[in-house]
Amino acid sequence: MRPATPPVTPAAAPVPAPRRAAFAEGVDRLRAAATTEPGRLRVIGAVLAVLVVAFGAVTAWQMTDRSNAADDVLHSSQPLSASAADIYRSLADANTTASSGFLSGGQEPAATTRRYEKDIETAAAGLVTAAAGTEPGSPAADTIAKLNKLLPQYKGLIERARANNRQGFPVGGAYLRAANDVMQQRMLPTAQDLYTKENQRLRSDYADATPYPWFAIVLGALALAALGWAQRRHFLRTNRVLNQGLVASTAAAAIVLLWLVAGHSVARARLDSSYDHGVRSLTVLHDARIASLNARGNENLTLVSRGAETEQLPDGKVEDAYDYAFQQDMRTLSATLTEAGSLADDQAGKAPVTAATGNMKVWQQRHAQARSADDDGNYQAALNKVIGSKADQPTGECFDSVDANLAKALDHEKSEFERAAGDGRGAMTGLPLGAGVLAVLGAAGAVLGIARRLSEYR
Repeated sequence: MRPATPPVTPAAAPVPAPRRAAFAEGVDRLRAAATTEPGRLRVIGAVLAVLVVAFGAVTAWQMTDRSNAADDVLHSSQPLSASAADIYRSLADANTTASSGFLSGGQEPAATTRRYEKDIETAAAGLVTAAAGTEPGSPAADTIAKLNKLLPQYKGLIERARANNRQGFPVGGAYLRAANDVMQQRMLPTAQDLYTKENQRLRSDYADATPYPWFAIVLGALALAALGWAQRRHFLRTNRVLNQGLVASTAAAAIVLLWLVAGHSVARARLDSSYDHGVRSLTVLHDARIASLNARGNENLTLVSRGAETEQLPDGKVEDAYDYAFQQDMRTLSATLTEAGSLADDQAGKAPVTAATGNMKVWQQRHAQARSADDDGNYQAALNKVIGSKADQPTGECFDSVDANLAKALDHEKSEFERAAGDGRGAMTGLPLGAGVLAVLGAAGAVLGIARRLSEYR
């Protein structure tokens, strides 16, 4: 009897190795490829192309942002800042003109009425322009809406003052003082707030336009260093001095880097100049013009109130409130004119400021004569000295000269700003697009240069 054959155990099926992540497999393949010279060349070519393209893309991105900010400085924020200043000036001049017309008696001169109406129209148009350039719901938009509500209230008080003044009713003076309070305590501070907000936006645009694009500069230096290393490696392994593709790529990257540094340096210098010799001067001149307008309005109201409004000083002395405010405004005017003269960098800018300073000094002398006559009880002589004819040598003549010279200085400084800011904006023209195009060409040169070397292994 044959022995029983032991049962055959089937062989166990091989257990498949766990599948690795695609990234890990890719790393292994890359590592394996890098062990051969063709593989290393492919890696080098890919890294060079990525570096050059990244350099061009970052340059285009950063310079587009700075170019847009410079464009906003020139065409948006500075014009809006100037518009806000014009709104303030128009409102202050309307208030001054209204008080001058009131002093003229029941029948206001037609020229005074036209000037007042023009100021109101200019302020209203300025508010429309400012609203169009402001984002809905922003703080500046709320400020503009507040001014739009206050303007009709002010006009209504002025019309009541005029109507009562024509009929010889003393209550007309009370309405005029009420209108002045609305202007001085609510409208002008609100207009000043709008001016401040627009100036903050202007400074923000400058802050966005002027910083150096360090990220792009560092990437450019890194790309050039990598290209230099690749060409040195090529020379050491082949004893060939030049690889046309790599040389072309290096030239493209170098051009972009030099253009970036030089173009932005010129733009930054011109934008800084537009701020130092344009915006700063414009701001001080606007402040001087506002001070002169406020001074003129308070001078007129000194005669309108006839001592009805008083101010108690810290030393206990009591003075006419409007004359005290006039003196404060004249101190501000003197200080701002001095600063404007120091900021003016050419004779065309200094001359009108010097002339305005001379007009201010004569104004102070004539005002002192008017106050002396009023204090002596000669109201008519004081009135003539403020709003009289040219033969009376009135203070109004000095105020008009100060205002005209300041307007001339503002026009000059605005031209200086526009020229410098325009040059700064122009220095960045074409840089974003040019950087992108050259980066693509540079990356193509690097790839072609490596491909030329790879063809030697086939």
